[in-house]
Amino acid sequence: MTVRLAFEDGTLRVEHDGDGPPTDGVDSLPGVESDDRTGTGRAPAMAYANLVAYLDHREIPYEDDALHADTLDVASAYELRDYQQGALDAWQTGTEGGDGAPRPRWGVLELPTGSGKTVIGLKAIEALGTAALVVVPTIDLLTQWKRELGREFDREIGQLGGGQQVLGPVTVATYDSAYLRADDLGDQFGLVVFDEVHHLGGEGFRDIARMLVAPARMGLTATFERPDNAHEVVADLVGDVAYRLSADDLAGDHLAEYDVKRLEVPLTAAERERYEDAQGTFTDYLQQSSVQLRSPSDYQELVKRSGNDPRAREALLAKQRARRIVRESDAKVEELARILDRHRRDRVIVFAASTDLVYRLSERFLLPAITHETGASERREILEKFRSGDYSRVVTANVLDEGVDVPDANVAVVFAGSGSEREFTQRLGRVLRPKEDGGRALLYELVSADTAEERVADRRR
Repeated sequence: MTVRLAFEDGTLRVEHDGDGPPTDGVDSLPGVESDDRTGTGRAPAMAYANLVAYLDHREIPYEDDALHADTLDVASAYELRDYQQGALDAWQTGTEGGDGAPRPRWGVLELPTGSGKTVIGLKAIEALGTAALVVVPTIDLLTQWKRELGREFDREIGQLGGGQQVLGPVTVATYDSAYLRADDLGDQFGLVVFDEVHHLGGEGFRDIARMLVAPARMGLTATFERPDNAHEVVADLVGDVAYRLSADDLAGDHLAEYDVKRLEVPLTAAERERYEDAQGTFTDYLQQSSVQLRSPSDYQELVKRSGNDPRAREALLAKQRARRIVRESDAKVEELARILDRHRRDRVIVFAASTDLVYRLSERFLLPAITHETGASERREILEKFRSGDYSRVVTANVLDEGVDVPDANVAVVFAGSGSEREFTQRLGRVLRPKEDGGRALLYELVSADTAEERVADRRR
């Protein structure tokens, strides 16, 4: 008896030709279910690696028509640092699946910004020698990966996204393009690298991993865990964390030493009065309605309730007013003025909480501004002038948090932010690249004293 594997319509088709194992039919194979319409078995494409390992272990003969990945002969001039080699070795060993079976060449590498995750991905492609797909969340990252891969491997690199749809043995795709073309890509790559792999937790993007045969899977991120716990789904699709290092682990040897300074600034009397009134409206509603906010999903339920409950809507609007008061207080603006004056010779990135605030600070301090409204060419020009030293400071919202090659800076100011650990880690990472003079990096947190923002800052840290 021979089992036959084929890729069809984004899934694996599994069949065999008669007597012999598996004696109970193809649905006795791991992950395979009977398809009464065709008289064959079906399994998610991502089950390929586990299924082949099972057949090999049981010495069940099979014909593999599911994976059509080209072999690849490439080499990179990079030499891995000790921790990068450790990460690659850990990924090669793999992680354990939900069924307890080992999954070699599966897993997520969680390393801080600036630690060279891209280099590890390059070396994984080189080591496996198979057609590889790199999936990224932004056009900026697509451009960076394509440039790096083309330079190191000295070959044309395929691109899906950013106005191009060109496949190659090594291809870089945005999550959006990979999702739209998952049916076409499914059997063509032996390795898939998901950069900023936490994005794979999004409902639609999960199908990219499910519909790829790719037996080798690598996730790269600085912050794997998601507040909605969708990282547990990502672990099923790519593997759990195989290797993890923090900024503290690498500070001094491979990243800059750093300090975090939290500056608590007071509200003015007028701001305090407006804040207490707005915050009181919000908390009064929660108490009277017996609503408890323990997670982001609880807050979303409150948002849904506001659609038909005028009091809930009033409470949410009051919360927004309170949040804006503490995020944009006059004392914060004055404190920022002192910081910018103190660091006139440094390269400074100021992180604000909204586009409106970015433009307000840009006008107040004559800072180049980068927001989601900034065109790609203008953004490149600003970052290039920041890199060359023509600009010594920029202000942004969350555009530079990830997916953009930010030039070396040594001071970051979180003027206002969310309670997200990911956001904090990514912003800290923007100043952690090693300094030529061996100097320390510095991150300021501006927090409005005696407000809910203190709790947000504690959660962020």
